[in-house]
Amino acid sequence: MARLRTLATALGASLVGLLGATLARAQEAAPPAAEAVAEAVAEVAAEVAAVPNPGNTTWMMVSTIIVLMMTVPGLALFYGGMVRAKNVLSVLMQVLMIISVVMIIWVLYGYSIAFGGGTNPFFGGFAKVFLAGVTPDSVSATFSDEVIPEYVFICFQMTFAAITTALIIGAFAERVKFTALILFSILWATFIYFPIAHMVWDAAGLVYGWGALDFAGGTVVHLNAGIAGLVGALVIGKRIGLGKDMMAPHSMTFVMIGASLLWVGWFGFNAGSNLEANGGTTLAMMNTFVATAAAIIAWSAAEAFAKGKASMLGAASGLVAGLVAITPAAGLVGPIGAIVLGAVASLICYFAVAVVKPALKYDDSLDVFGIHGVGGFVGAIGTGILYAPWLGGIGPDDHNVVAQVWIQFQACLVTIVWCGVGSFILFKVVDLIIGLRPTAEAEREGLDVSSHGEVAYHTGT
Repeated sequence: MARLRTLATALGASLVGLLGATLARAQEAAPPAAEAVAEAVAEVAAEVAAVPNPGNTTWMMVSTIIVLMMTVPGLALFYGGMVRAKNVLSVLMQVLMIISVVMIIWVLYGYSIAFGGGTNPFFGGFAKVFLAGVTPDSVSATFSDEVIPEYVFICFQMTFAAITTALIIGAFAERVKFTALILFSILWATFIYFPIAHMVWDAAGLVYGWGALDFAGGTVVHLNAGIAGLVGALVIGKRIGLGKDMMAPHSMTFVMIGASLLWVGWFGFNAGSNLEANGGTTLAMMNTFVATAAAIIAWSAAEAFAKGKASMLGAASGLVAGLVAITPAAGLVGPIGAIVLGAVASLICYFAVAVVKPALKYDDSLDVFGIHGVGGFVGAIGTGILYAPWLGGIGPDDHNVVAQVWIQFQACLVTIVWCGVGSFILFKVVDLIIGLRPTAEAEREGLDVSSHGEVAYHTGT
């Protein structure tokens, strides 16, 4: 099938060339005939342009699959390793179930709300509810004259919605009811994620219309999840025994494996967001490498300076901070700018986690706000600066850094307010309906047993 599509594309291109030559001869002979030929050429060219490029389609399918991999098992293992042994299965189950329910509601109505083709700046409409009108032959535009099958675009964006919603749980891990979390996730994706995705990434969206730059989700994914996580941590409250009981990660091996899978999967996240396989894709790939590497080094150096030793947990945290920061900038800045952005964001996230959180005494269990919220904000603002061509970015020669940074700040502000206020309301609604927090006895026993009736590790024979 792929060979037939390629052959059809080649034949179509040859036909366009032949018709073009015919048009040139016709123009010399008879202007009316030339107009007719011109219309025929335009029709054939449109048909050729509407055939998805097999290479781009394949790349987007691979990108979609590895974004799923960064969620399960990547995010699940990363979060699961950082909690206590009595809660590891609850975290794995939460991630798995959240992405499952978000995938279903994305197909039912989420895609339509985000990319339904309406003109409302906040809401994509209901034109594609239940994927109405979508067929294997329908296509979605990329950033050039190319197209990809609409189904692959739907799947790609579906994985973004799924992992963003799952990211939130790390902020209040070990102290939330499973049923309450699933209800909250459905409501949050519906009223927070889908509209913000529309505002930032859809051509009719409010923030898109301002000219905000967000290549792969600095505001839509990371700042969004970070703010929701902070609100949840404050509403639900601190873990029982915080500051008294040992709450160190139960498996740094899980953390390392999970973080590594996140890094690999993030190439689908960032490079895949170019929607094509071309030079811009390779720039996003390069930046995802070097920004992350710089962030790991920066976090580890800061930790060694402050505490005398660099920890594996710190290196993994720096890894994620670098990935978060480069996400909005991946295909828009140069490699040197990516290194600077990764290192600076990592240091700022380290300060947020090591200094600000203890000072303010909020219990962001796995530093969702400190890394995703803060890192997403720094990355969004940094994109506006490093987009400048004189700083290695791909922006126009007349790029106005001050004006773009102001637009980036407004995009962040919209996300913070929409998500902050909306998440607070949704947490309160779920608490009223189900109750967010398990009993003190269930929390002390561990959510693996109290919520799921099983344990991750068995001792003895």
